[in-house]
Amino acid sequence: MPKGGVGKTTTAVNLAASLAVAEKKTLLIDADPFGASAMSLGFTPERIKAGIAEVFSFTHSLDHAIHRTELDYLDFVPSNVNTIQRDERFTKIAENRVVLKNALRGAAQHYEYIIIDCPPIMRGIVANALTASSSVMMPVRSGHFSLEAISKLFKYIEYIKEIANPALYIEGIVMTMYESNTKVTEISERELKLRYNKYLFKTHIPRNHIVTESTFYGKPCILYNVNANVSMAYLELAYELINKYAPEKAVV
Repeated sequence: MPKGGVGKTTTAVNLAASLAVAEKKTLLIDADPFGASAMSLGFTPERIKAGIAEVFSFTHSLDHAIHRTELDYLDFVPSNVNTIQRDERFTKIAENRVVLKNALRGAAQHYEYIIIDCPPIMRGIVANALTASSSVMMPVRSGHFSLEAISKLFKYIEYIKEIANPALYIEGIVMTMYESNTKVTEISERELKLRYNKYLFKTHIPRNHIVTESTFYGKPCILYNVNANVSMAYLELAYELINKYAPEKAVV
């Protein structure tokens, strides 16, 4: 989504962890220079040997940037864009939209799912992610979504399909930070169903303080509190995704 605060990183991390719990071999790639996925998985800077920054600088292969996590079926590539100089170089190289696609060629065969966490922009690294992916998942914050932002992303995906990745399609829209029985949720859900009903996932991700707590402790929700409703919701989302299509996918 070209909009911050909608739960992109939270969804990427917790969906990846849930797929791993379902014993689907999953790779999570942090393509956001901010590096929030690493924090959510407990990767401090001293634990990171290499990341997307090194891959895009052509000093390391993607294989050498892959880190093991607490979950046997989940691997992780951090962003590691930790200096202004790296950020400038990363941004410049990312204008070549096939860098990530080429980097993934060797690694992709080892995973059933590859999830790419992207920043809220529509250029550079996001163009790379969309060029490398088969489908796109859009987290939308319940009650605070922007129909204009969704419309812009749909148009951008069509643009990427025309110039770089004809097979790219919309995996679906998932409502996050969901609060049932509130007026704003009712209105936003109604508007989404009117315009994008065929894209909506059945699973809603509820608002829950466990998300913030689990991030603070560097764990996905399911490892922090498996019984929390948000943990169960991400598991349901994972199984909805698994049952929807064949597993060989990269999801942005």
